Amino acid sequence: QVQLVESGGGLVQAGGSLRLSCTASGSIFGINAMGWYRQAPGKQRELVALFTSSGSTNYADSVKGRFTISRDNAKNKVYLQMNSLKPEDTAVYYCNVITVFKDYWGQGTQVTVSS
Repeated sequence: QVQLVESGGGLVQAGGSLRLSCTASGSIFGINAMGWYRQAPGKQRELVALFTSSGSTNYADSVKGRFTISRDNAKNKVYLQMNSLKPEDTAVYYCNVITVFKDYWGQGTQVTVSS
């Protein structure tokens, strides 16, 4: 059984930084991609960053140059380093792992950026 748990969210002033962590409770096999999504109140969920099976990374245009996704396979973790945060980054951030068998989602962590 696999579970994803996000942590690292919180309240930060504009221009500040946060690092989100996603920890898998069990081994995950056949990973195609790992990513971070976010959803703000009244808005659709959007892809923020993606780490593909080939090792490539993709970012939403709105976060390019500010956010960095990384992973630690030995610890079953994926991270999202968020720098130069803006109020529009405020959202619940979700970890997502796509495998050949199943997609896994965390329950989210709140990120609030004040002006």
